[in-house]
Amino acid sequence: MQAWHFTETAYPYLPPPDSYPSIRVTLPNKHYDPHKGAALYDRFLMEWQIAEEEGLNLMLNEHHQTATCVDPAAPLMLAALARLTSKARLLILGNPAANRRQPVRIAEEMAMIDILSKGRLEVGFVRGVPYEISPANSNPVRMNERFWEAINLVVKAWTNHDGPVSHEGRFFHHRNINIWPRVYQTPHPPMWISTTSASGARQVGEKGYVQATFLTGFGETRKIYEAYRAGWRAAGRGQDVPIDRLAYCAIVYVGKTEEEAYRGAEKLLWYVTANKVAPQFVNPPGYVPVAANVAMLRGATHPLSEFAKSASVEAAIKAGFLMAGTPEQVYQQIKRHYQYVGGYGHLLIMGQAGFLDHDDTVEGIRNFAREVYPRLQAEFPDTTISGQFGDVPPEPPKDFLIERPASSEAPATLDERPMTPLGVARGA
Repeated sequence: MQAWHFTETAYPYLPPPDSYPSIRVTLPNKHYDPHKGAALYDRFLMEWQIAEEEGLNLMLNEHHQTATCVDPAAPLMLAALARLTSKARLLILGNPAANRRQPVRIAEEMAMIDILSKGRLEVGFVRGVPYEISPANSNPVRMNERFWEAINLVVKAWTNHDGPVSHEGRFFHHRNINIWPRVYQTPHPPMWISTTSASGARQVGEKGYVQATFLTGFGETRKIYEAYRAGWRAAGRGQDVPIDRLAYCAIVYVGKTEEEAYRGAEKLLWYVTANKVAPQFVNPPGYVPVAANVAMLRGATHPLSEFAKSASVEAAIKAGFLMAGTPEQVYQQIKRHYQYVGGYGHLLIMGQAGFLDHDDTVEGIRNFAREVYPRLQAEFPDTTISGQFGDVPPEPPKDFLIERPASSEAPATLDERPMTPLGVARGA
């Protein structure tokens, strides 16, 4: 198993939530202090460097017009990391391909970073959450088709080396494609797609790219991975699906003691509780299929929407999107989730969010890297075949959960399910 340190690079110093209608799209940037923002960038970069020193790989993402993720140009941050680091793999998850006008520009940016990092780049693509439509001045209709055409065009730009070629598609037209520099890795960097739906995962499996899913817990993750494996096999890629084709993102905090871990985990849940979004940005016309809109009109909600109303560390652990506790507890929580969903080769760790300060973030990184990660690598090697299920229920056993009141220190696709309230990267 490979582990990746991840932060959404949030800016948490905001006025009371009841003073603004939405943390995304319309929150006035007068609330952003450039001096505090610069200090945050410094510490986030430092934490990525510390994660590399501890043997973890690094991941980052991109969002726009929001305090939940102040990284509107992830390739710039990735280029900085390419020069500040020397051994960690670097994952961008990802490029919002359907919202960018020039896929060839994405190909150029990624090729340059692949050169700067000397072949350590992993390139992810995301369809983008619905709140990205307005900032991108994009069209929510036909996003899935636009997304896949953009990806195919990027691959075409990466793999052509004999002079200019053209592309005439439904959404993109390029007469002269001949990027310099070419990519460092052959034939191109590893490719990832994020999706939180079974229908999207099947498409990713057909193409053989790495499938990442975010905060989907036990049952949904299992369905997504099974759909990926079905797509892989339907495309004639063989019966055995390598474990390194699947990735899961969870919020993770490891403490020396249970109390310390819960204090850190409560602060990380800011990512869930702070995500106040105005309804007009949650479901732009055409973003989801008709069936999903019908379900919402009938009262269906996304599970994380309900969780955010009464968030707790205990409930998040039980749901399978938070792993928190002592090293032994976190190891057992990850093992249980891994066995229930049939395994994955990558654990994407949201180890910083909200008001979790630098010292506590570093403590969590080091506790995981030194006390948990070696055990995961030993028990779940990269040679494992996915789809091997453990006979375990989804709920963690009682001894993994420490019932406590909330700490006073905690601050205030073709996807057929209702909208997620979070900024997780929704894919195909």
